[in-house]
Amino acid sequence: MTFLTSDSSAAASRRADSTATASDEPEQDAPELIELTAPREGVPLVISTQSGLHRAAAALAAGSGPVAVDAERASGFRYGQRAFLVQLRREGAGTWLIDPEPFDDLEVINDALRGVEWILHAATQDLPCLAALGMWPDKLFDTELAARLAGLPRVGLAAVIENLLGFTLAKEHSAADWSTRPLPEPWLRYAALDVEVLVELREALVAALEESGKLPFAEEEFEALLAAPPAAPRTDPWRRTSGLHQIRDRRQLAAVRELWTEREQLAEKRDVAPGRLIPDSAMVAAARAMPATVPQLLAVNGFHGRAAQREAPRWLRCIDAARRLEKLPELHMPTNAPPPPRVWADKDPAAAARLQTAKPRLAALAEELQMPVENLLTPDYLRRIAWRPPTPVTAGSIAEALRDLGARNWQRELAVPVITEAFLHPEPLAERKPKADEADPKTGSRKR
Repeated sequence: MTFLTSDSSAAASRRADSTATASDEPEQDAPELIELTAPREGVPLVISTQSGLHRAAAALAAGSGPVAVDAERASGFRYGQRAFLVQLRREGAGTWLIDPEPFDDLEVINDALRGVEWILHAATQDLPCLAALGMWPDKLFDTELAARLAGLPRVGLAAVIENLLGFTLAKEHSAADWSTRPLPEPWLRYAALDVEVLVELREALVAALEESGKLPFAEEEFEALLAAPPAAPRTDPWRRTSGLHQIRDRRQLAAVRELWTEREQLAEKRDVAPGRLIPDSAMVAAARAMPATVPQLLAVNGFHGRAAQREAPRWLRCIDAARRLEKLPELHMPTNAPPPPRVWADKDPAAAARLQTAKPRLAALAEELQMPVENLLTPDYLRRIAWRPPTPVTAGSIAEALRDLGARNWQRELAVPVITEAFLHPEPLAERKPKADEADPKTGSRKR
């Protein structure tokens, strides 16, 4: 069993640094990776009492430097996205595993970390469930987002640790049912390892970002994550049912809505993931079939399993309710989003030319900066201003439009000159060849 030490961490970091410029030197054998199999102080006990919670808070408050934070959910097993385990590690405090279920909140932990930078990987996944426990950082470092900006080819936690620190980290329990009690020891070991080297990983990423001049970009992104308001409740969340595009009839659409609403209420009551009652595909298939009897319902493709059979009368009542409705939902919700770019050339050739010119130029800039183009500028922002650009088109008006959409300062500084030039001098659209049975736009005749 391999235990991580600070010396081995430093050595791995030096190995990563020594290979950073490998492209400029003769090809050498890749350094041997160190398998990270156990936390350096062993697997901590899970905190589930008030006295234990206060011990954890006191230890974390007395620690130094940033704190590594992670949370495990039971997605696909339980209703909602609440945390079933919270992991924290700080220099001088060690690693702490906390079971949130026995507590109303974890505000005592939050208070202990006032003013401390939190290190999370893919923070947008964990921040909502941590906020539900009364935890929110004053300062943030997101290692996944930093890895994207640094231009790493893979940004999963295990891949980034391997790339920068030279360790391999198993992820075999990432999709486990973390609501299980008691949690198996191998799962706890996995959970502790998730925060084991986040502080070292942060240091390596800071060095990489500083070297490329992109650390200010990352800092602005982290501040934006913390300042973002909570997501507004979705309008008609049932419309996110997978496979809904197959529905072309408003009454069938109403059946999906009734089934989804009933399933959601039952799932919340039983604290189970909705898809474990009946999957989306079964709801869509039932809505298309509109069965009138329980046997007909159970014959629908995908309508099987205990919840489908035991609750069959419940699901049939939903379909019956949809059959009796007078006011039916619209097939499509009104939106202010631009149409799909594939139809722009027909609907608005000038807009299509703007997008066709700006998009590859932004992609080239992103490649030059060694970052994904979606991190340079959210693609939806470009589509929106290309479809309806500000008037007149100037660097100032483009910058203002992007700011209103949510683009950060660093993004506007880099993207505005490219977009402005593309909008003012768009390249001509390539002439489209008419498809079979499509009228030629010049002659009006159809291609045979």
